[in-house]
Amino acid sequence: METTDTQRFKTVAKFSERMPAEILAGMLNDNGIPAGVFGADSSYPSLGYVKAIEVKVNESDFERALALVPAQDRVQE
Repeated sequence: METTDTQRFKTVAKFSERMPAEILAGMLNDNGIPAGVFGADSSYPSLGYVKAIEVKVNESDFERALALVPAQDRVQE
């Protein structure tokens, strides 16, 4: 995920498991929107419900990315 010091990330979706987050990030990347998975590096993957695994994009891509995220996974603003 390319970024500069002036770019900010925004969360487009949250998950309790890593695989759906990775799939969504891959789909966004395939559609030209750089995306990354954050919070999936826990030593205890079954505790993902404690701290959500987030898919984030550059702030400038947020609206375009949100339009591609399935409604049930979208972050509620």
